[in-house]
Amino acid sequence: MPAGSQAALARAAGWAQRRTYHHRDFSAGQIASARAERGLGVSVCLPARECAATIAAAVGQLLELQSAGVIDQLAVVDAASADGTGELAARAGAEVYQEAALMSGFGPVLGKGDAMWRALSVLRGDLICFLDADTEDFSPRFVTGLLGPLVCQQGVSFVKAFYRRPLNQGAAAGPEAEGGRVNSLTARPALALFYPELAQVRQPLAGEVAARRELLRALPFACGYGVEVAMLIDAWRELGLDGLAQVDLEEHRHNHQPLSALAPMALTVLATVARRLQHDGTLHGAGAGRATAHALDVDAHATAERPPLSGLEQPAVSGVRAPSLARDAGARRQDAP
Repeated sequence: MPAGSQAALARAAGWAQRRTYHHRDFSAGQIASARAERGLGVSVCLPARECAATIAAAVGQLLELQSAGVIDQLAVVDAASADGTGELAARAGAEVYQEAALMSGFGPVLGKGDAMWRALSVLRGDLICFLDADTEDFSPRFVTGLLGPLVCQQGVSFVKAFYRRPLNQGAAAGPEAEGGRVNSLTARPALALFYPELAQVRQPLAGEVAARRELLRALPFACGYGVEVAMLIDAWRELGLDGLAQVDLEEHRHNHQPLSALAPMALTVLATVARRLQHDGTLHGAGAGRATAHALDVDAHATAERPPLSGLEQPAVSGVRAPSLARDAGARRQDAP
């Protein structure tokens, strides 16, 4: 193994020791007190598509955290769900936005990542927490665990979740009975090979993430399934390794994709990583013709991307001004060499 890769893997191991936390390290009271002392606003966003079975329970739990002073804003961004997800969320007490109404001048919404990017136009907090809306047995630990390092640890600006994902209710404990197959078989090996400093990130494809608002507004957003791995790599570029953290949320139950759907997902993840390698100048072919072929392949399989929001000023919803949208308009993305 090249000395550079060995050194990067050693840095990754050191980071995992320093920046891996457990949700029990941070209580709701501790977070509420610390963020009030520092004057930090917190927004939680649930991008949702056909989540009628889970959305009301999740909103109920989050409103309790709002009452406890842990969060300020709870927003559900609905993808025109036919099962009434948006109506159920609104009835339960959440702010509800239809994704197509957010920054509509950018055309049709192109996937989850695009919805997350547009959601930033209406999220008011200094800290933003994105959660999956289809989570079964939703727990406040999903929020307190992710917010804890941002509020209570010095120098952390981006937090990823990791957890066990039982394949079914009766599954035995252990990795053989867990989901997260694309994460284990594609995302983590790709990062270990091409971005070895990120090799110890346990679940790079986890949909649960929290970050400082100014960071998210400085990042591009991959529109589809590659959004999580793209955001991780780009945040690492911006912050360096010690600006990242990961938190053990224990167990997470939600619907699993059938095996037939996993190959396209894995291909999108690989193409998203490859696009960043091209950007870094580290993806090279054997000659000019082959390099061009690689570029075409990447463009064919990686999803479209939205630019950093910090450079844009765009109404959030027709006739509704986006709060503080231009606050960080001078921020610019800085890629690592």
